[in-house]
Amino acid sequence: MWVGNGVFHAMGFENIVEEIHVLGRDLVDKVRELIHEGNVQRIVVKDEHGNTFVEIPVTVAAIGAILAPLLAAVGAISALVAKFKIVVVRSEPKPPTGGEPGEPTA
Repeated sequence: MWVGNGVFHAMGFENIVEEIHVLGRDLVDKVRELIHEGNVQRIVVKDEHGNTFVEIPVTVAAIGAILAPLLAAVGAISALVAKFKIVVVRSEPKPPTGGEPGEPTA
């Protein structure tokens, strides 16, 4: 399994974009794992050259009736290319508002 993780680009304080590199045989399992995580908003499957194969809004994919056909499509795509890049948009909790850390509140 060829997997590489890293925070790539922060979009404000709420979302983080992460790229994960996987081999074709591991693509379906990794997408399924990402869908079941609670903080993932969007999954984009690209080939190693950056061509987009599928974009999955996870809020929609979490509905069971939609999940099975999406995973079947991802499985069919995985037979086409050896290496993939999965772009994951995750939501992160907003930083607390107020004073400086460690500063007592009134």
